[in-house]
Amino acid sequence: MNVAEIKAAVDAGKSVHWANEGYRVHRDGLGQYLITFVRNGSTIGLTDRSGRRLNGAEADFFISEPRHGAAAEKGRVVRGATSDTSSTAGPG
Repeated sequence: MNVAEIKAAVDAGKSVHWANEGYRVHRDGLGQYLITFVRNGSTIGLTDRSGRRLNGAEADFFISEPRHGAAAEKGRVVRGATSDTSSTAGPG
């Protein structure tokens, strides 16, 4: 993805990442496009000071698609396991 594509995706509300899903690309309240490592909040600008060169290779930026089916399925499994373990019935 190039700079324009990344900015357009962020502005459209898409989940944009760099390198892996731990690095999130977003726009702050001042209108700056940033890359933040979610686990510790470490942040760098999306581009150098000129605004033209990415702080990372174009090929390393991607849009993460939501996994509605997987999340819903996981939720059903967890709820099922919880109800089974809280019942008075014994194992197996």
